[in-house]
Amino acid sequence: MDEERGPGGVHHMFVVMEELLEKLKILDYEEEVLAAHNMKAMSRHYFVSSPYVASNPGEQFFLFTAIASWLINVAGRPFPAPRDDDEPYATVSNILAELRAFGVKVDFPPNKLKAGCGEQVCFVLDRLAEQALKKRGFSFKRPSYPTEAAEEEAVIEDDAELTLSKVEEMIEVDPSSKPEAILEASVDAAEWALEVERVLPQLKVTIRPDNKDWRIHLDQMHQHRDGITASLKETKGYLNKLQEDLGKTLEKVNSREKYINTQLEHLIGDYRAAQAQLSQARELYQQASGGVTEKSRQLAEVSEELEEVKQEMEEKGSSMSDGAPVVKIKQSLTKLRQEVVQMDVRIGVVEHTLLQAKLREKNNMTRDMHATAPPEAGLQPYG
Repeated sequence: MDEERGPGGVHHMFVVMEELLEKLKILDYEEEVLAAHNMKAMSRHYFVSSPYVASNPGEQFFLFTAIASWLINVAGRPFPAPRDDDEPYATVSNILAELRAFGVKVDFPPNKLKAGCGEQVCFVLDRLAEQALKKRGFSFKRPSYPTEAAEEEAVIEDDAELTLSKVEEMIEVDPSSKPEAILEASVDAAEWALEVERVLPQLKVTIRPDNKDWRIHLDQMHQHRDGITASLKETKGYLNKLQEDLGKTLEKVNSREKYINTQLEHLIGDYRAAQAQLSQARELYQQASGGVTEKSRQLAEVSEELEEVKQEMEEKGSSMSDGAPVVKIKQSLTKLRQEVVQMDVRIGVVEHTLLQAKLREKNNMTRDMHATAPPEAGLQPYG
């Protein structure tokens, strides 16, 4: 991009940054942004990426996102304030999406903004500042210059400036006007010197170059080639030195790595053994986890059965606490006692009847025996 703009393209972002700072001051960013985040005021070239400007990528990126989010909100679109834990790529992508929503063409990737400084950062903030100023109804006016002074200066410049064509016309001399004899000067040298000093500023010849001339382009090509050649020589020396330094550093790293591997070989063996033990422990843990799962399922089944038993016991206990069955049992016992008493009386009557019958039968048998036996002398009959 700098090559397309010309040799002054390198300094273009310095101008953009200075204009951006003026726009931010108009929007009162010092009170609304810097004071809110407890940050100091920016320098004129704060977001410029240059070896001559000190940079702090972390602070610049945070301030860039803070100012961008504030400008988007001022321009009328809601945008959350940045936080320290936000992902940088997502933040800059959202900022570019909002910039495109304003109709601004963006032809660079989001990672160009992650550095927090550079031409792209200045471009984004400048376009957002323009949208914010437009939203607040602010517009820049062209400067007004005194008309008369400008006209006088233009007349003086026109008189003092002679183009190449006018010089050629003045130089041309008509052949018929050439003198046939040698002319002798009759002018005083002092007066001539004064006249020369008077008209010397008006004799300034300005040859306006044509940008389409191939000779100019050829000269520019030669200048660029010489500049590239000179820069290449200097850069090549730096690159060769850098290559040597990198080679030495790599050799040191390789030797140090070999030394570390030698010193830590037994620790690496212990680490591998520990890894093997860890793998075995994980397998045992998985097996135990499977057993625990099965036991947990069985425990759930037993708990369910226990709940059912408890429910049945509660139902039976509630039924046993009722007094109706006890009353029925008492009534049955009373009735049973009455029946037992009656049965005892009947049994006593029956036993008495049997005893009388047995006694009667015994008496009858004794009578019969005495009746059938012969009477003995001296004995009186019984009776």
